[in-house]
Amino acid sequence: MSLPYSNLPLAKWPLPSPRVRELLRQGADRVLNAPAEWLEEIDLASLSPASMKSLADDPVLMAASRRATRSSLIHWAAANIESPGAPVAPYVPGDMLSNARELIRRGETDLMFNASRAAQGTAWQQWMVIAFELTSDPQELRELLDVSARSIAAFIDGNMEALAAFIKAEREERMRGTHVERRELVTAIVEGTGINAQQAGQRLGYNLEQPHHAAVIWSEEADTRLATLEHAARALVRCAGSRHSLTVIANAATLWVWTTADKPVELPQLLMAIKGLPGVRLAMGSTGQGLEGFRRAHLDALTTQRVLGRLHSDARVVNFDMVRLVALMTRDPKASQQFITHTLGSLASAAPVLRRALLTFLACGCNATQAAEQLHTHRNTLLRRLARAEELLPRPLESNRIHVAAALEALSWTVDEQR
Repeated sequence: MSLPYSNLPLAKWPLPSPRVRELLRQGADRVLNAPAEWLEEIDLASLSPASMKSLADDPVLMAASRRATRSSLIHWAAANIESPGAPVAPYVPGDMLSNARELIRRGETDLMFNASRAAQGTAWQQWMVIAFELTSDPQELRELLDVSARSIAAFIDGNMEALAAFIKAEREERMRGTHVERRELVTAIVEGTGINAQQAGQRLGYNLEQPHHAAVIWSEEADTRLATLEHAARALVRCAGSRHSLTVIANAATLWVWTTADKPVELPQLLMAIKGLPGVRLAMGSTGQGLEGFRRAHLDALTTQRVLGRLHSDARVVNFDMVRLVALMTRDPKASQQFITHTLGSLASAAPVLRRALLTFLACGCNATQAAEQLHTHRNTLLRRLARAEELLPRPLESNRIHVAAALEALSWTVDEQR
């Protein structure tokens, strides 16, 4: 939504009447205490265009985007509590700058501006609800909306100008950065550009013609320290028993890592190794050989990360083989949800313990004794849960085991199911 007064010179900025200043202060106070649903609507609006899919699929970008939206709202509201109706200074939080760097790398900086404008429209609609609750006097309401429109538009425009200046400076810096050159060479390899493996390996200091493990290491926490992610990368290298590795900084909160595949990586061991690194998560790809294996292992790691983001999973260490089926099933989230609902019926919304019991039972080849041991529960308890789970299924389990197992597997990666 386009708001008026976006280019009004500050020297001509009229201050509102004392009554409207008080109304604006009251409204800003409500924004500071906005309910979670209010903020979620703004987040959803910023991601509604089809062009935002690449942003929505990346959990790091999404987490930073949410934090940036909230801190910007707080900045505008706090300014209007202190000086209602006065110009609000531009504010570009660190999370927004971090996302800008990543989107510069992808060549998708327009997404930030599109998302900001979409979020602005929804925030304005919600602000109008507040305004109509504050006063029923037509003259007061007209002035309040007029002042609000001017304030919001000027604030957003100032932010976008500051962001555009940052993006320009960052692009110029990228042209000089050796670290960026390293990342761009890796990106060219991953994208399948015709590159000599030996020459590229010499530039990267890593042999591309050997077997590889690949991982994406990231954090969705604010103020993530690069040193913490690098510590996790070293833990991966140790677990792989590798003497050679390659680490590339993808963005402020994400590392891409490759190691020689001297031995399989034991995930429980790796999880224990990063246990003391709060917020750090690790997605591993399949093992690959040579240049194509380097590329494929990385793409599989990215797919694993995106599946976790799509399903809002809080799993910390996951490899591609664990989510290979789910990755295929959830490419179309709407179709996936329809399949789960159709297959599981009432079981889809029942207690998670029933779904875990049935999924483990099916994974154990329908061996109740083995399943009970895996779940650390008594066999009779398991049998009661299985009986209840089967009662909730819309069709007999005996004739639908594969579909039920697939639906339960997809559902098992969601946050609620893992807790």
